Amino acid sequence: MKTIDIQNASVIYETKTALNQISWSVQKGERYFILGANGAGKTTLVKMLLGYIWPRYGAKISVLGEEYGKVCLAELRKRIAWVSPFVHQFTHNPNLTACEMVLSGRDATLGVYFQDVTEEDRQEAEKMLALLNAEKLMDQKLPTLSSGEQVKVLIARALMTNPELMILDEPNVYMDVSGREFLLKTIEKLAQDRPDLTIVFITQRIEDILPIFTHGMILKNGEILVDGPRGEVLTEKNLKRAFDMDLKLVETHSGRFWTVIE
Repeated sequence: MKTIDIQNASVIYETKTALNQISWSVQKGERYFILGANGAGKTTLVKMLLGYIWPRYGAKISVLGEEYGKVCLAELRKRIAWVSPFVHQFTHNPNLTACEMVLSGRDATLGVYFQDVTEEDRQEAEKMLALLNAEKLMDQKLPTLSSGEQVKVLIARALMTNPELMILDEPNVYMDVSGREFLLKTIEKLAQDRPDLTIVFITQRIEDILPIFTHGMILKNGEILVDGPRGEVLTEKNLKRAFDMDLKLVETHSGRFWTVIE
């Protein structure tokens, strides 16, 4: 079963083509990375997947078996976990606690929970935060948290609905090295604990692509440069084309790659 199926999708902002004739599919349970430089079309692709922007006529998009144009997107989004710097901007509400933000995930809202908070709700929110070693943040106001702690809260929020698809759009962009590595280990554990969960990980950093990501796609100028199994995508030839730089790949014992500029 395909979790994501995009056919012939183009997105144009005024005179600029952000995505051009994209056709891409992801099978249920696959772990996919999307790599590309700034302006490659990564964020546009994510927003299209979530139904926040619409492709030109002639495209066909299906997510979790639901065809866009025939489904209630508000309900579909409850089945999708989304963590992004775009979501991060909603952590500045001075009155919102971590617990309240986590609970808002049930309604696929951002910091708005439409029901009275019960003790059972609090326990569930604490359980999600505990998965990230962040249960101590429960009653703290979001603006008082570090950027890394805020990201943990957003991931806990995304897990509240037991999602079928998780989209991680550069989730560690605000983190320092230790916070980034903790997050990557959390993603790795989540993938191991939830083999049925389809994960799409968007990044500019090649070193963030964990071995659990078995398939990948590289975008450049709104087009698919290469798509397929990890070993066929992560090559020096492809990366040189993607970033217009002479890059050398160095593989570590853990299976991750680091780049060296020639």
